Amino acid sequence: MVLPAETEQRVKRRALSVCRDSLRKVLDVNRKIPQMAEFFLKGDKEAARQLFIEIKKDEEEVVKARRLVSKELSEIGAILLSREDFLRFTNLSSEIGDFSEGIAYYLLQIMEHKWKLPEDIKKDLLKLADAVLESVLKLREVMMVLTYGTAKTLEKATDVEIAERIVDDLFRALTIKTLNSKLDMPVLLLLRDILQLLENSADKAEDAADAARMLSFTM
Repeated sequence: MVLPAETEQRVKRRALSVCRDSLRKVLDVNRKIPQMAEFFLKGDKEAARQLFIEIKKDEEEVVKARRLVSKELSEIGAILLSREDFLRFTNLSSEIGDFSEGIAYYLLQIMEHKWKLPEDIKKDLLKLADAVLESVLKLREVMMVLTYGTAKTLEKATDVEIAERIVDDLFRALTIKTLNSKLDMPVLLLLRDILQLLENSADKAEDAADAARMLSFTM
C-alpha cells in the first residue's frame, strides 16, 4: 500500500517530534555535568549532592522519553520505513544521559571520600566536560535542521565530528596527566572511569549524528 504524501510526512513529523523531545531531556542532564565539575573544582560537596539528585531525576526522564519513542514508533509501525533509524538515534543519544549520571555519581563519591586531586587535573576535567557538552549541543543542531535537507544536516553532523575530535584530544592529554600524577589507586580508578564516560558521551553524540545523517535521506 502506498501512503499519501501528506500521511507519510505526518508520521515523520510525529517521529521526529518525540525524538527531539528525547534529545532535549538528554541535553538537560548533560548540561549539569560541567556544573558538577565546577562544584568538584570548588570542593562544594553540598551543592554537588543537590545537583546529583537533580541529575538522577533528569536521567529518569531520559529513560521515560526513550520508552515513549519506542512506543510511538511501534504505533506508527511499518508504514514508516525509517523508524529503525529514528530508534537508533534515540537509543544512541539516550546513552549520553546514562553516562552523565555515572559521571556525576563518581565525582560525588570522590568528594564524599575526601580523596585529593591536583587542581590542574580538576580544571582540565572541567574543560573536558565543557567540550563534551559542546558535542551534544552540536548534535541538537543536527536534529533541528533535519527537515531542511540533506546538505544542511551533513554540514551540522560534521560539526559534531569536529567537537568529538576536540574531546578526544583533551581526553588523551588528561589521561596521560592522570597516570603521571601518582594518585592513590582508588581515586585513580574512579577518575579513569569518569574520563572514559566523558569520552564515551562524545562518541555517542558522533554515532547519533551518523544516525541523523541516514534519517536526512528519508526526510
